[in-house]
Amino acid sequence: MLEELFHKVKSRVTVNNTPDADAHISIPRDIMFKCPRCQKAEFMDHFEQVGKVCPHCGYHARLRASERLEITVDEDSFVELDGNLRSLNPIQFPGYEEKIAKLQKETGLAEAIVTGTCTIQGERCVIGVMDSHFMMASMGSVVGEKITRAFEYAQEQKLPVVLFTASGGARMQEGIVSLMQMAKTAGAVANHSAAGLLYISVLTDPTTGGVAASFASLGDIVLAEPKVLIGFAGRRVIEDTIRQRLPDEFQSAEFFLQHGFVDRIVERSQMRDTLGKLLRLHRREEGGD
Repeated sequence: MLEELFHKVKSRVTVNNTPDADAHISIPRDIMFKCPRCQKAEFMDHFEQVGKVCPHCGYHARLRASERLEITVDEDSFVELDGNLRSLNPIQFPGYEEKIAKLQKETGLAEAIVTGTCTIQGERCVIGVMDSHFMMASMGSVVGEKITRAFEYAQEQKLPVVLFTASGGARMQEGIVSLMQMAKTAGAVANHSAAGLLYISVLTDPTTGGVAASFASLGDIVLAEPKVLIGFAGRRVIEDTIRQRLPDEFQSAEFFLQHGFVDRIVERSQMRDTLGKLLRLHRREEGGD
């Protein structure tokens, strides 16, 4: 069996046999995963079994919304909210409808975020998961509307919110309409907070731009996966503006933890347990059973 497996791998690996020092091996994605950080290879089956975390260096690969839900919520507890919302083209950006349609077909998603109700270790909550595979999870009108509706529903039902963020920022194809979602979502978070309800924000790679500058940073508790990229503008833009070199760890989760922006860095394997404990503590604080 092992001989057959390695023969299959060998037959699908292309080796550059030139004597050049730059000779390399091209590893097929469906069999092996090559870590972009430490460059070590791992069988894809094992990599997926450990939550897409590199066993050699701890690199946390980006997850699809379905994968995040699978490792976070209780089995068969997720019920989607507002899954029928679809993006229009508010500023008539050329090719936008075609791009959306193509991504919907490729990803199976209607938009860059999935929201719904669920239980996490028995604790009921509203959950949102952004998916960077859909236009880098940029925030357009539908993303903003779904987040706003999720918080409004949670407020009506007196439920906490857990939101996994991952985004390149505002969606340029929707112009000012996209930027308006920053204030809109922040207002929904504020109303939910004023009602005395818990909001846990979980920053995943990357959380940047208008998303980082709005609802992602407004959690009562802000968690982050290790070494994720967090920030508003890019490093090069900032360095060119201030004419200074930034620290190497700038815009990392660890940098933000050190400076008080993030409350705790949580390994992916510990995230579900951490969320469950926080939700239980909040319920007890409110006088629940």
